[in-house]
Amino acid sequence: MFAQAIRTEQLKGISAMNVQEARIHDVVADNTIEPLFIDRSLFPQRAATVAAAAKVEAEQVDRDACFPRTSIDTARQQRLLGVQIPLQFGGDGASIADVTEMCYTLGRACASTAMIFAMHQTKVACLVRHGTGSAWHEKLMRRVATEQMLLASSTTEGQNGGNIRFSSAAVEHQGCEISLVRNATVISYGAQADGIVSIARRANDAAGSDQVLLAMTKSDYTLEKSLEWETLGMRGTCSAGFELKFTGSAEQIFAEGYDKIHAQTMTPVAHLCWSSAWAGIAAAAVERAQAFIRKAARGTGGQMPPGAAHFTAAKMSLAKLRAMITANLDTYLTHEHDERALSSLDFQSQINLLKVEASELAVETVMHAMRACGLSGYRNDGDFSVGRHLRDVLSAPIMINNDRILANIATASLMSAVPAGLRD
Repeated sequence: MFAQAIRTEQLKGISAMNVQEARIHDVVADNTIEPLFIDRSLFPQRAATVAAAAKVEAEQVDRDACFPRTSIDTARQQRLLGVQIPLQFGGDGASIADVTEMCYTLGRACASTAMIFAMHQTKVACLVRHGTGSAWHEKLMRRVATEQMLLASSTTEGQNGGNIRFSSAAVEHQGCEISLVRNATVISYGAQADGIVSIARRANDAAGSDQVLLAMTKSDYTLEKSLEWETLGMRGTCSAGFELKFTGSAEQIFAEGYDKIHAQTMTPVAHLCWSSAWAGIAAAAVERAQAFIRKAARGTGGQMPPGAAHFTAAKMSLAKLRAMITANLDTYLTHEHDERALSSLDFQSQINLLKVEASELAVETVMHAMRACGLSGYRNDGDFSVGRHLRDVLSAPIMINNDRILANIATASLMSAVPAGLRD
């Protein structure tokens, strides 16, 4: 009979949880931890705790272009970094629906925190879906759950920009050992991460599109900064450029080819999480516009200020944005384990167009909110400032450039049938 124990160190910092609500585990002889109880209803509360911390430091993170350390530390305390890890590996087994809600909540508080969380969760999703069955990757899953490791992504490279379906750097093989040297022009929060998930050519003689995904932990690689990060918005993501040098084991390469991982997990999860974060930014801007219009109306005996029409437009575009995200999320959840459906032209076109449309609509929403607030929204000080939200959300259309996506899916769109009915 194994003794029951509460994982107190890992649950430290989770507020409003008593012993009955906390996660209880059997601690087995080999030190693995099996969950007996998960209270999924606490996910929103845990995300709100992180958002509260993120909101406090959001202006400093933006002003100083510094990593949102307090926010991410709070996410660790709330055990949100490992929330997607399956129960058998010590995580919460959260779904992509749970994660996108968290991205939205964080986006309302601090765009950089939300985007870091979204990118991390995309890497975790790849690990969960494509790493199960691999002893090395299962061990990493346990570490993410117990240590609350933060995973970064290295996909952009050299002159390729956001073309993540082509790699220049190749994995070097020497027996069971592998190495990789990569000119990574962008690794968001690379210096602060505990591990990196990267793509590369399978071998020196492989085509640029013959790619693998590999996971590495901080002890496996070095980073030498090559580009600084001084940008208009999303300043706290600290997305500097680095030369990445990695040495490790061949078992760190995911068994499935990157083409499948890209179609089934990387692209849909990234676009759903990013879009949810952008929607959160837009919602925060709309909330400020609403507060401004209410205050202005009270000051004039109920007469609406000139910007009221823009507030209505902001509300409408936010509603469209949220509906678009949830519709695509429902589609993904329906076909989450159907490899054929996820790889279809229809789904790939749809999920890529989500990124394009959501990013444009988020910018439109924030612009309407700023015009609703007028000069008060344009100012960088005051309770109704929308400047930071606009600068942050302007990154959305160029984060994997929308023009590149539209050009890439043009042929696929021609091959896809026009729906015959509303629900086809």
